[in-house]
Amino acid sequence: MAMTLRLSPEQDHALTLLASATGTSKHEAAVRAIVAAAARTLADATVTATAREVLPGYKTLEDDIRRARPTRRP
Repeated sequence: MAMTLRLSPEQDHALTLLASATGTSKHEAAVRAIVAAAARTLADATVTATAREVLPGYKTLEDDIRRARPTRRP
């Protein structure tokens, strides 16, 4: 499936550096980054769900940590 990816100059520079570091094209570097991010996100979600089921008080601790963290900016 074709897709257009619009990047800021800074994002394009970061992608160029990533492609250079991995010895791939910018397209391949972007694809690999997407797959890696998806795998991490799904793995994190699985660990979180398991911890919520197995560890008493995990949800409360998780909520406390989220409130204490500074807000992420895109």
